[in-house]
Amino acid sequence: MTKFAFVFPGQGSQSRGMMDGYADFPIVKDTFVEASDILKQDLWQLVESGSDAELNATVNTQPVMLTAGVAVYRAWQSRQGATPSMMAGHSLGEYAALVASGSLQFSDALPLVRFRAECMQQAVPEGVGGIAAILGLDDEAVRSLCMDAAEGQVLEAVNYNSPGQVVIAGNRAAVERGMALAKGRGAKRAIMLPMSVPSHCSLLKDAAEQLHDRLVAVEIAAPKIPVLHNADVAAYDDADRIRDALVRQLYSPVRWVETVQAFGKMGAVYNVECAPGKVLAGLNKRIDASQQALSIHDGASLMETLTKLEETA
Repeated sequence: MTKFAFVFPGQGSQSRGMMDGYADFPIVKDTFVEASDILKQDLWQLVESGSDAELNATVNTQPVMLTAGVAVYRAWQSRQGATPSMMAGHSLGEYAALVASGSLQFSDALPLVRFRAECMQQAVPEGVGGIAAILGLDDEAVRSLCMDAAEGQVLEAVNYNSPGQVVIAGNRAAVERGMALAKGRGAKRAIMLPMSVPSHCSLLKDAAEQLHDRLVAVEIAAPKIPVLHNADVAAYDDADRIRDALVRQLYSPVRWVETVQAFGKMGAVYNVECAPGKVLAGLNKRIDASQQALSIHDGASLMETLTKLEETA
């Protein structure tokens, strides 16, 4: 059977109306209803008609994107879609991958990611942190400019998204200096991202400690499908090692390029983005041309992907 990977996006892929294309898949809305009951908040209303400010608030975005990823994976299963050989998630998406793999219970993951979001927001007050995408410089050049622009503050490369696309994060003033330096050193673009939390940098170590304490009480099983973790591009069966990887993820870079390359080495022929949007599919095409990047962003693309994988099974 042809090997393929499923990948789950994180913050940044949300948009109002993002679940509109799944009207023929009642399991999708059912999953949102289930999540709403658990969190005592109407997540379906939020994605259908909530304001951009509500949807983009970290404490809402994280449970919404977790629910979306799980809902689309359940829709895939409802049509007897084949089981992926491997999985990963980008940042928050790692939690959706762990739920889909059977490692985390959905009912545990939802309050966990909300707690994660609250810890992240509290660790770095509004306006203190910043996060920006640097386009057109290689990894080493970005790490070098972070060292040169830090000036005693925190400034780190935090997302290795694709060749020539690296995200930096830290104190906002340092991020602004880094953007200016990047442009002076030949970057095509340097873009401040609309996120108040400087994810995956060392400013979040306090949040990681709080997450560690919370994770101790969460039941984690061995995944039925290997999940490659962002922090070290490794898959674990041991619950404590999974907890440790989730804690370190908060203040460690997302090694997405290495993750997709690892899928190729593991024999993946297809790489399927599971949830609304096409952000990861776009990155994956630039990382490894030997894997065909697909995205399930609505019901029609789900059925197209299902047919394609059945034809090559």
